[in-house]
Amino acid sequence: MASNSHRGGTGGSFYGGAAPYRSREGLSTRPVAGSDEIQLRIDPMNADLDDEITGLRSQVRQLRNVAQDIHSEATFQNDFLDQLQMTLIKAQAGVKNNMRRLNKSIVKHGSNHIVHVVLFALILFTVLYLWSKMFRR
Repeated sequence: MASNSHRGGTGGSFYGGAAPYRSREGLSTRPVAGSDEIQLRIDPMNADLDDEITGLRSQVRQLRNVAQDIHSEATFQNDFLDQLQMTLIKAQAGVKNNMRRLNKSIVKHGSNHIVHVVLFALILFTVLYLWSKMFRR
């Protein structure tokens, strides 16, 4: 294979030395309307086919690695969201259970508080009544 002069870093390392949609004079891509396919037009006079195939293979390898990274990240994010959702469901159940207990406690002890307030008021009025009778003389 002949060495490619623009592959050293001037053509972009992400695309394997080739431009994203046009690699060299002899090999260019044409997008097909409504399709994911890429059509290549090869000019045998100006193209070094082996270098272009090597560049395309490296691009495919890089795209495959990126796709695997995206897949693993998406899987991780989905697992994380599932865990957060389960934690939220458990927290909601705990809050609901504690609210039920708190309401029962308020109903049970609320009447005791009212009795204490009424008893305190009766004792206070009794003390005030007796005190006013004592000092009236």
